[in-house]
Amino acid sequence: MASPSPPQSSVLFARGVIARLAYWPALRIAVDQGWGGPESAEKRTWLASVLVDDFEEQNPRPDLDYVEDRLLQVMADEFDANLEDGSAEAVAKDVVRLWEEVSEGKTDLLKDFEDKADRLKGKKVVAEEAVGDNSDWEDMSDDDESEEGAPVLVERQQSPKEQPEVDEDGFTAIKGKGKNHR
Repeated sequence: MASPSPPQSSVLFARGVIARLAYWPALRIAVDQGWGGPESAEKRTWLASVLVDDFEEQNPRPDLDYVEDRLLQVMADEFDANLEDGSAEAVAKDVVRLWEEVSEGKTDLLKDFEDKADRLKGKKVVAEEAVGDNSDWEDMSDDDESEEGAPVLVERQQSPKEQPEVDEDGFTAIKGKGKNHR
């Protein structure tokens, strides 16, 4: 005998959570860079299933603070990433709002999340230091509370024309953009 299929709202909510996590820059970097080990992508999927289970099994339903704490805990425990950029709160708000909308039979937010996730497929997220940041890591203080040195997330997609230039010694040439490069 086949097991009963989950309610349509659960399926839609799960799709939305997967899509929302797929375009969260902090998690994208963690997965892309393998911060969670070779199974980083599986951990992202696992996180989505944990969030879905939380909403389906808990009474009362998880609130914004609970979801944010869950996201921060998983990022710290599974990816060794302690986030202080506020992005977990934004994702938590979206997840809670998604649950409310899908529960009411609305799918606009789900479609929005899936569209955003689809647009980022195949693109890499690169963490770059913000302008004015100290790039000499040895000289930086050990003060973890400092917000200087926080990475800026930049979307990059290499076009076929932009092939790196490698010299005879195997070094890649770095080309500046604009007229005022140093």
